[in-house]
Amino acid sequence: MTDTSHITPDGSPHVSPEAPHRPVGRRAVLLATGATAAALAVGAATTPEAPAAPDTAPAAAAAVCTLTKEMTEGPYYLDGQYVRTDITEGKAGIPLKLKLTVVDDDTCAPLAGALVELWHSDALGEYSGFVGDNGHDGPDSGTFLRGGVLTDSSGVAAITTIYPGWYRGRCVHIHVKVHTNVTVTADGHFTGGQEIHTGQLFFSETITNAVARVSPYSTNTVTRTTLAQDSVYDEGGAASGLLTLTALGGTTSAGYAGTLTLGVER
Repeated sequence: MTDTSHITPDGSPHVSPEAPHRPVGRRAVLLATGATAAALAVGAATTPEAPAAPDTAPAAAAAVCTLTKEMTEGPYYLDGQYVRTDITEGKAGIPLKLKLTVVDDDTCAPLAGALVELWHSDALGEYSGFVGDNGHDGPDSGTFLRGGVLTDSSGVAAITTIYPGWYRGRCVHIHVKVHTNVTVTADGHFTGGQEIHTGQLFFSETITNAVARVSPYSTNTVTRTTLAQDSVYDEGGAASGLLTLTALGGTTSAGYAGTLTLGVER
């Protein structure tokens, strides 16, 4: 099942197996707060012609919604995965604690009860269900580093995983889908519903460089594609899925917390 269409005869990367292949049909947004909202507030306060805001102005007026692109699904998606908060299945790697907030793009209100689904490669660049595609053998459950979580009343999906590895032609990334109205089966899988967003999450090169020096990532001999070299990431920062990462401890091995606010069009 190995896809070699992206490898030239001399073994070098040619074309990513996940290069975009169709126009984006849906929209997604990110909620810009913090520095953006503060900058808007400062601008209003220092502009002589700007009238004072009335005391009755809604708090939501400080929220700014910015359109962002969806990203290709890629060749390694398997549907109907588990609904679970920890998708590691014992895979070795640096801990990654994700908190993804889903909001409605029209109102910026949090979207509760949506299923946020993730899938990504292990430290050696192998996807469950496709182990061997990146040149490393090993046991294959077909489910490791795959799964989804329903958002809480604040629109937050909290998922524990590991920092992804890399494979030929792609930078380090995580795939994400957002579904609404799914059904959770008795054995813990999800089914049905409506898919409203397909995207990818990306990582700082500074942190990825540090991770790449730690075992088992350091044993991955595949040449790593950087964020700037990637054929999918469009240099759009948070608007294109770049996570905000915070160290969980004093060493790289202690892991990271990653956050991002995704807005979706219902």
